[in-house]
Amino acid sequence: MRGTSPSVWEPSRPRGRRVAVAGFLAVLSALVPAPLVAGKRVPPPPLPVEFRHPSGAFAFHMPAGWKVAPSAENPETTNAGGDGVLVRFVYHAGEQGYDSLHGACMLERLAPVMDMEPVVQYEYDYVGGVIANRRALDSAFVVRYDKPILGERQWRQRNVTIVGNGDSLCAITYAPLPLWKKSPSTRALLDAVLGSVTFR
Repeated sequence: MRGTSPSVWEPSRPRGRRVAVAGFLAVLSALVPAPLVAGKRVPPPPLPVEFRHPSGAFAFHMPAGWKVAPSAENPETTNAGGDGVLVRFVYHAGEQGYDSLHGACMLERLAPVMDMEPVVQYEYDYVGGVIANRRALDSAFVVRYDKPILGERQWRQRNVTIVGNGDSLCAITYAPLPLWKKSPSTRALLDAVLGSVTFR
């Protein structure tokens, strides 16, 4: 839904020196129903493993068994994944223009530009608000790749860009479209990983 009117999230409250990013999910709940099974909300999965970014600027939690590693091509990028889905964090020290950063982060794909269809299907685009006292933008869309990636050609991608308090962060989730559509537990898992992000 391009052109969706902005939705403003309430800033979360500081817990000591760390600020939780629970507001990640507020815009999603306004646009897309929460994951349901038999009419009941799917509980968030346990996320026992914490990863702290080498900069010390932020951390996130993930399920046991997930793998996390810095990108070989870009030291600002951290990739994590498991259970058939992927999450990417692109961190920059300092505050960048969040409009332009969000645009750049939406180009963080799973294959080079020549290996995908040029047109993407938007679920929603550039929804703005505030997360953890920082400005934020949120977009979600489907990308179709020329060759299967982990067995699938269509992937649902969500980008959340957060800028403020001396930090610029883009958090990106990737899920095969069939899995995203059919599995409430997968949707709950990705929401939980994003919602687990904390800033120093």
